[in-house]
Amino acid sequence: RFRREAPSAASPSPQNIVSIYDVGKDGDSDYIVMEYVKGFTLKEIIRSQAPLPPERAIFIVRQIGEALAHAHANNIIHRDIKPQNILVTMDGRAKVTDFGIARAASSASLTHTGDIVGSVHYLSPEQAKGAQINEQSDLYSLGIILYELLTGKVPHDGDTPITIALKHIQEEAVLPGKIVSGISRELETVIMKALAKSVEERYKSAEEFLRDLDKVQSGQTIIWDRK
Repeated sequence: RFRREAPSAASPSPQNIVSIYDVGKDGDSDYIVMEYVKGFTLKEIIRSQAPLPPERAIFIVRQIGEALAHAHANNIIHRDIKPQNILVTMDGRAKVTDFGIARAASSASLTHTGDIVGSVHYLSPEQAKGAQINEQSDLYSLGIILYELLTGKVPHDGDTPITIALKHIQEEAVLPGKIVSGISRELETVIMKALAKSVEERYKSAEEFLRDLDKVQSGQTIIWDRK
């Protein structure tokens, strides 16, 4: 899988994706030569600074969304969007890394040899079910990151991975405004739309997600037509 997928990632990348410069093999070891990013993981920032002000949270999520828009336009689904895979430079630039488990969107599925791909706290319902995934699975994970930036908490937690996975499938997240004050109803709507259990109710594309973040920042009303 490494030899099949790594070359597709070793192509010109936008500034919000960690660049891959080369791939190769040394004896029995495959390797990737990647851009060095000096800074912190987004998870480290969450642990030390969350809850973040809405404007800063949106600024970070916007950059991740732009990276996903680029990847999705090239038929690549990341499949493991989580704060640990977001690097933030010293000047605040967010860069998505670890496309190592990404696959072409046309052939994406949950498992390889029966193993769940993706980290359970950020897993989409369809990943948890073992169903076919698409770009909207990444957007669900991005919604969780926005939720966590604003509240300091993930929407679903539990004692075991299975418990957490079942919550992604069965339980609605607590509204972020009930955890932290100062989150507008419009921003809350964006988050809950991203976290919709049904892909039909979720954002269709990263661009649509980003457009609604623009509306939040300009004070416009967010319309969510639930099915």
